[in-house]
This record gives sequence, C-alpha cells and structure tokens, in this order.
Amino acid sequence: MKKETIDILKSSGEKAKFSIEKLRGSLKHSGADNVLIDQIVKTVRDELYKGISTKEIYNRAFALLKKKKSVFASKYKLKRAIYELGPTGFPFEKFIAAIFNYSGYTTEVGKIMSGICVTHEIDVFIEKNNKVNIIECKFHGEEGLNCNVKIPLYIHSRYRDVKAQWDRENHQQQLESGWVATNTRFTSDAIKYGKCAGLYLLSWDYPENDGLKERIDRLGLYPVTVSALMSTKEKHYLLGKGIVLCRQLLEDNFYLNQMHISDDRKNRILEEITQLCNQ
Repeated sequence: MKKETIDILKSSGEKAKFSIEKLRGSLKHSGADNVLIDQIVKTVRDELYKGISTKEIYNRAFALLKKKKSVFASKYKLKRAIYELGPTGFPFEKFIAAIFNYSGYTTEVGKIMSGICVTHEIDVFIEKNNKVNIIECKFHGEEGLNCNVKIPLYIHSRYRDVKAQWDRENHQQQLESGWVATNTRFTSDAIKYGKCAGLYLLSWDYPENDGLKERIDRLGLYPVTVSALMSTKEKHYLLGKGIVLCRQLLEDNFYLNQMHISDDRKNRILEEITQLCNQ
C-alpha cells in the first residue's frame, strides 16, 4: 500500500488521506529549510500506519524539529499553543485583546455594557480612531470542535441590544460592529450568517489571509504557550500573571527569575522567544 493512500484519523474523529503536501506546508511555516523538511517528511512517512492520528504525526514532527532547533518547534506548535491558553477562556480573551493592543487599539477585557433589555459583560472592548468594536470570544480547549451558526446568532442578538442602548446615549464614538473570535473554525452556515448580519468573524484561518494565524505571524505576537523550552506549569504561572504574549515576557522577563529558572535556561528561553518575535 502506498503511504499517500493511508487513512489517518483527524481530531474531529473523521478519516482523511495522509497528505505529504499538508505536512510540508506546516513544516515550512516553522521556518525550517528544505533539507530539514525533506528529512522530517521522510521519517514521518516511513513510520505511518493505517489509522494513525494527526496528533501522533504532529508529535513526531514536533520532536524532530525541537531536536534541531527549539524556535522551529515553537512556531510549528502555534495552533496547539492557542488551545493551551485554556482550560478557561479568559487567557484567550486577554490574548485577543493583546493582539489588538499591539495594533494601536485601546482595549478592555470584561467590560460591563448596558443594553436596551439587559446588561452584558463584553469579552473584549476595542477603540481606535473614535470607533468602537465589541468582541465576544468562543474558546475551545480541544481540537475538532467548530463554532456552528448558533454562536454568531446568539452574539449578534447581544450586539444589537448593546448597540441600541449605545446609540440612544449619543456617544461621540461610533459603535461600528460586533465580532466573534474563536480559536477553532466556523462552519459554513456560521460564516454565511456572519456575512449576512454584518458580524465580523475571526478564527484560526478566517478571514482568508487575515485569520489568527496570519495576524500572529505578521505581527510576531506569539502566545507564551508556544515555547518549546518552558514547562506547562511555568506557562500557567505566566498566564496567571497576565503574561499571554512572548513580547510581554521579553519586556517583563523578571517573571522568569520569580520561577527560579537558572540563568542558562533563562537565556535560552529569551533567545527562543526573541527569535520568534523578530522573524
């Protein structure tokens, strides 16, 4: 049996054919050169078996990248690193706020806003150039779960309630639009409804060429959870202190001292995240 015809198991539970090109694409995104990519593809391909999970393929490629250069492994694990912002959705809300903050927006997380009918707690409130947008975040802690049409339907009703009250109060700033941000993907119906209702949707790969993945790469705004050198416990400590971006850790690296990390390891971590932020 050709390796290219082997069925693999996706995180959603669905079966799919193994794709060398998809593997190559994800490895290329890590910054690895073609020689290293060819080596890893060959190794992974030789170890394939029917029913292997995408998680197993990922773990093997990640280990090979980390062995060569930790910054490659860190960038490769970006999607999984966003899942690691859990188990609650609050660090993801702070992550979304930080992305907009570094793009020149004034941001506020957990803002209480009045609607015509009821009061709402808004996940992320952003303001720039006298225009306001409100963002509701939908975080999933495990892969394979997508945002269906019920999510934008519900959030759009909240947005309309808040906007009606906002317009009644005659604010100087214009409440421009409502957003839904998720770390997974939207179903086709969710996207269709968002377009029809004028609701802005932001997911891992949507809008095309301007989803979370592209924004993070373009701005160098990687979550601290991408680090291939820090432990899960250390990452959770940083998240608890409100440090969600690698850039924030570069600015406030005294947190590494508080975790009693050795100078040698601290320097390696700082070198890793400096390379990530400056690529």
